Amino acid sequence: MLSKKTKYGLKALTFIARSKSDLPIQVSVIAKSEQIPQKFLEGILLTLRKSGVLGSKKGKHGGYYLRHDPSEVKMTDVMRVLEGPIAMIPCVSLNYYEKCDDCPDENLCSVHKLMIEVRDSTLQVFRNTTLADLSKSGK
Repeated sequence: MLSKKTKYGLKALTFIARSKSDLPIQVSVIAKSEQIPQKFLEGILLTLRKSGVLGSKKGKHGGYYLRHDPSEVKMTDVMRVLEGPIAMIPCVSLNYYEKCDDCPDENLCSVHKLMIEVRDSTLQVFRNTTLADLSKSGK
């Protein structure tokens, strides 16, 4: 299940990508428009800034802006920053692999095989979807 953190992060990024202005967008504007609790959103945007997806400017006309063109922001990167591993179980994770304690042989495990298929399908969607794609939908 997608966490609220990730859902709100995607909504905020989409809002910023759809913005017609080159000026940074204030957290309060995003929060009000997307109906996201402002304090929660501040933490999410800070995480995205630290990861390099967003930049920020302080001051009266400060706020957040995309550091890259929306067509260059892949959902694999955003999901890993906000959600963590894409795989549903650690034994099939490409970046966060851990052996399962209750599984003597991954090669014989039916759950392992299924979760590899789920991971691969999910990765295909995330790799082939950019922030530009999200920005176009729902207009």
